[in-house]
Amino acid sequence: MIKFLLKVVVFAAAFYGLTYFDVLPGLEVLPNPDGPLGEYGSYLWIGLIFGVVNALVGPVLRLLSLPFVLLTLGLFLLVINAALLGLTAAITDRLTIDGFGTAVIGGLILAVVGWAADQLLDR
Repeated sequence: MIKFLLKVVVFAAAFYGLTYFDVLPGLEVLPNPDGPLGEYGSYLWIGLIFGVVNALVGPVLRLLSLPFVLLTLGLFLLVINAALLGLTAAITDRLTIDGFGTAVIGGLILAVVGWAADQLLDR
């Protein structure tokens, strides 16, 4: 449970970094300064939703798309990550994604961040 909560904080920091430094112009977070945790609460909320979507829907999508993943030698996982990011944007009204290319690049960045968080938290 602690690992999941730390990963949520890492995802929230990744969303903050992506939007603060404008790494992806089509990815925007609309922070709520009047929320209980201020602006950072919006990023934590989006990180929590992405973590839950990634934990619950991600394995099902990866299992169902296994033939495509094998056929494309793993490149279809980028599409799955983009779909998970798009699903997160559909669930919350605080995250907007302009297009499929933005979702693919954002999914790639968040997959690398998630992998790095897993490597650091397993120690």
